[in-house]
Amino acid sequence: MSSTILQSTAFTPSQTGAVLQSEPSVAAQPATEPTKGDGGLKHPFLVGLGERLRALRARRGMTRKALSVATDVSERHLANLEYGVGNASVLVLLQVARALNCSLAELLGDATTRSPEWLMIRELLETCDEATLHRVRETIGGLLGTGGAPRQASAQRSTRVALVGLRGAGKSTLGAMLAEDLGFPFVELSRQIEQFAGCSISEIQALYGQSAYRRYERRALEEAIQIYPEAVIATPGGLVSDPATFNQLLSHCTTVWLQADPEDHMVRVAAQGDMRPMAGNREAMADLKGILAGRAAFYAKAEFQLDTSAAALAPTFAALRSLVREALSLTDEASSQA
Repeated sequence: MSSTILQSTAFTPSQTGAVLQSEPSVAAQPATEPTKGDGGLKHPFLVGLGERLRALRARRGMTRKALSVATDVSERHLANLEYGVGNASVLVLLQVARALNCSLAELLGDATTRSPEWLMIRELLETCDEATLHRVRETIGGLLGTGGAPRQASAQRSTRVALVGLRGAGKSTLGAMLAEDLGFPFVELSRQIEQFAGCSISEIQALYGQSAYRRYERRALEEAIQIYPEAVIATPGGLVSDPATFNQLLSHCTTVWLQADPEDHMVRVAAQGDMRPMAGNREAMADLKGILAGRAAFYAKAEFQLDTSAAALAPTFAALRSLVREALSLTDEASSQA
């Protein structure tokens, strides 16, 4: 999940005393009539928030008065919240979540809190370190066959080689060279996305928005996986932003993260004739570094990594060629001929 989950805190002694140990009537307890009119249709999010608040309060066995005491929020404001007409601040919602001994995510309706099983799984994973979470993700992916399966032995690795990384890392240049060397088709996923949409990437995002673009991106990847048992695939830099699509990539491809220094990213994009990253933006480099920092943990899920800033093109390609051929247990033709 991309968002940070705020952890609930324990009750203070005074709050604990406000919790009723047994109150069967709490769930059915009618709310006092809210003082604010809803002015027409209520916002579905606020209605859902109110329903979850009532359900959580009932599950904890707390009256609205007890919750008011525990949160220092008026009963009237809590009633408005429960009726879906109160637009509370984040801090008020945090106070309510703490008093109900739940996460803010559960109160807001995060998908991973929608059922008892989800909540119990979250509890099991909540204190796990990153390495343990990684193993759990791989195990689940292998069990469900939906992505993120454990890394395979060389003889079993997919012969679809996917290059990931930020724009300007060398995915197109090195990918085309690698595909020719291996005798595999070269698939530039951005071009496939444009073919599906019938317009350019920038037009997709301008006309239909980011969500539509991600749908085209996933469709293009799924088709590439279906059509090509062997291929070198250059992926868009932001593909890792969609966990479902990235899981598909990790599950069905041998992945290589092409890394580069921020300065090289900027220079290479400009060399392609695209000055948009720098146009009218004095903080372009800081923005680029921020994007790299935000995506690095996802790019690092790739099986292999290669620094494309460490050497010139020819030795960099030689290193990539050697890495991939060894990973796929392919005979190095150049070495055997020598």
